[in-house]
Amino acid sequence: MTDRHIPKRVFSPAREEAEVASKQISTPQTSDPAYRLAFQDTDFLLREDLRSVRFQLELLKPELLLNEAGIGSTFVFYGSARIPEPSKAAALVEAAGDGPRAKVAARLAEKSKYYDEARKLAALASGTAPSDDGKRQFVVCSGGGPSIMEAANRGADDVGAESIGLNIVLPFEQAPNPYVTPKLSFQFHYFALRKMHFLLRARAVAVFPGGFGTFDETFELLTLIQTGKVTPVPILFYGRDFWTRVIDFDALVEEGVIGAQDLELFRFVETAEEGWAAVQDYWASRG
Repeated sequence: MTDRHIPKRVFSPAREEAEVASKQISTPQTSDPAYRLAFQDTDFLLREDLRSVRFQLELLKPELLLNEAGIGSTFVFYGSARIPEPSKAAALVEAAGDGPRAKVAARLAEKSKYYDEARKLAALASGTAPSDDGKRQFVVCSGGGPSIMEAANRGADDVGAESIGLNIVLPFEQAPNPYVTPKLSFQFHYFALRKMHFLLRARAVAVFPGGFGTFDETFELLTLIQTGKVTPVPILFYGRDFWTRVIDFDALVEEGVIGAQDLELFRFVETAEEGWAAVQDYWASRG
């Protein structure tokens, strides 16, 4: 038996079968959609009945590719898609002219400093050495869009590191920012699956000023930790003035809808160095 070759598989690979199927003779039977291989039939895969299958595909594809890329953990960046980088802040204010838009533009320009902090923080995190098993740690992960997300991917690119972008299909035209590593750039249909992938490998989260999307992602994470569904990780809120202006955290405690201890789930920081030190201290204290 030792000199005999035992094949690893006896069924033809799906890729080979698909190639054969694409070269079949055209007949009324083979031309009908019913005859298509199920996994090559886009119309079939997009049926309402197949939603559960599409959920599984969106869960599996990024998971498999991130595993193959040796991603052990991520540093997730949440934040606005509207805050300009510092070099474009003045132009934003000038374009706003006078009136209500001018005040909004000025506020966005004031927050442009957080573009730089996100970029620097991403560069610091990207310098983390791989673990003993070769897995890459604290790999920068953003939503793949502009502004704060771009700053995160750009910071990783500054130091020659790869980074992840988790994009979402939106009604208006958009594309991943140019600093996302192409092979780690993913597109999602389901917000729920995208948010899950943000957290599956997250071992630190930086939350910069943002709107509905940032609130949605951040407070879902806080809820998951508060309810014990997710093990706590360091959560950094950048911009105390912004966050305490738009949310009265103390009032939530006073109203009894959260506990005082829930305010310990996150901390306010201002600089990249302060945030990175907080992450390192957090995990060092847990051995």
